[in-house]
Amino acid sequence: MAPERRRTHIRLGVVMGIVSNVLRRGSIFAVTLLASACGVQPASPPTHDQAAASNGWTQVWRDDFTGPPGSPVSSARWRYDTGTHYPGGTPGWGNHEVETYTTSTSNVYLDGSGDLAIRPIRDSRGKWTSGRLETRAGFQPPTGTSLAFTARIKLPAGGQGYWPAFWMLGSPFRSDITDWPRAGELDAMENINNQPTVYGTLHCGTVQLGGPCHEPTGLTANYYLKQPTAATQFHTYTVVWNTNPEQIRWYVDDKPYLTITAGMIGSSTWRSTFDHGFFILLNVAIGGSWPGNPNAATTPQPSPAHPCS
Repeated sequence: MAPERRRTHIRLGVVMGIVSNVLRRGSIFAVTLLASACGVQPASPPTHDQAAASNGWTQVWRDDFTGPPGSPVSSARWRYDTGTHYPGGTPGWGNHEVETYTTSTSNVYLDGSGDLAIRPIRDSRGKWTSGRLETRAGFQPPTGTSLAFTARIKLPAGGQGYWPAFWMLGSPFRSDITDWPRAGELDAMENINNQPTVYGTLHCGTVQLGGPCHEPTGLTANYYLKQPTAATQFHTYTVVWNTNPEQIRWYVDDKPYLTITAGMIGSSTWRSTFDHGFFILLNVAIGGSWPGNPNAATTPQPSPAHPCS
């Protein structure tokens, strides 16, 4: 049996200053981090460079994923998560996932057109491999400003067991993987089983008795994407981290659907969750407690590199 594959393309972009054409048509997964300049807090999140500039946003980091087709990501900007768990962590990445993450350019590679591709592969034995990346840098808004994490994403259409995510973890987690959920987790977008619904979530506090974030579920909400747009069109997912007032807001295509304030979880929990930076993660998991395992109908489908060009 030949390996079965399905690609997810990603483009990230963030630099100091305002740069044009960061979110370009044709990217399947594009992320731009922006921080507001001069303490300005716009009413809505930035989704394009000109709009960001006019609303007082300044880009703070960028990766255009430029390079020859099939080449790896920049090791100066990115680190790979590999295997089935962090060192000393719970197998299945704590979620009973079935994939093994690799550094192989069969799973994670530049496509030569300004996209990063993450490709889950099922081999002849039914074993899955995929890709998971973390930014080396962490990001935190200075007091009185805001930080926005924005991604333009076309969801994969692999079916049962697929679990793509664009999310952030609190930097203390890197030195102590037992510091979850106290270190904080911001899920900008999760999708399971190619359903036309995406989820935004904050994980915080403690898992004992649910805690202020109702763990292990977290404080969450969902947004319905009209079929068949979930798998055939791009959508922009944004999380805005405000320091004044202290709140986190989730958007899909500039439409707000979830707001969490410091008052909802308490000032002490807010400080322990947000008194540090967050790093970005991009991955496509297979299986797990939430989506369930892949089945015979989970057949990766071909995807054009630039369906919106």
